Amino acid sequence: MLRRTILAGAAAAALVGAPGVAAADPNESPAPPPPPNVNGYAPVKPSEFSVLGDSAYAFGTPDGLTCMVQRSGGYGCSGPIPGAPEGANMVSGAMGGVPVFSNVAANPFASAGEVKPLPANSRISFQTLSCGTDGALTTCVDSKNQAGFVIAPAGSWIVGEVNPLVDRPEGTNPYFN
Repeated sequence: MLRRTILAGAAAAALVGAPGVAAADPNESPAPPPPPNVNGYAPVKPSEFSVLGDSAYAFGTPDGLTCMVQRSGGYGCSGPIPGAPEGANMVSGAMGGVPVFSNVAANPFASAGEVKPLPANSRISFQTLSCGTDGALTTCVDSKNQAGFVIAPAGSWIVGEVNPLVDRPEGTNPYFN
């Protein structure tokens, strides 16, 4: 009798200790990579990119985008955006919020006039927002909520759509690993 109990216990322990099988949803696309560290780029002097009576800073990118950071908190880029949903030609947001892709008939930043190109591996920062380029990627990230966007030749995406301090999976804690 003791032998059967030990064998049954060993079988149960083997069954409980066996690794589980994980299955991923084959229709779910992989998560986009994290954005580059835009704050690692060299800062430029914002006043050199000042437009609209010093109410905003604007710059051009090598891939034909016009980007603007408004002192009132709005920011975005307009132009050809590779891989944007529904062929969007603009991405914009406000500091403290999450940006969105949209379609516009004309460049909303045209009123800034001719804008100066932002050199590769540099950034322009205002308050909690930094926008920069490495010459191929254009990135804007708000350090307040870690939201922003990345525009890249291989595709573009929104960063920080879900704030982990506000909306997190049940049973997790952002302050502990």
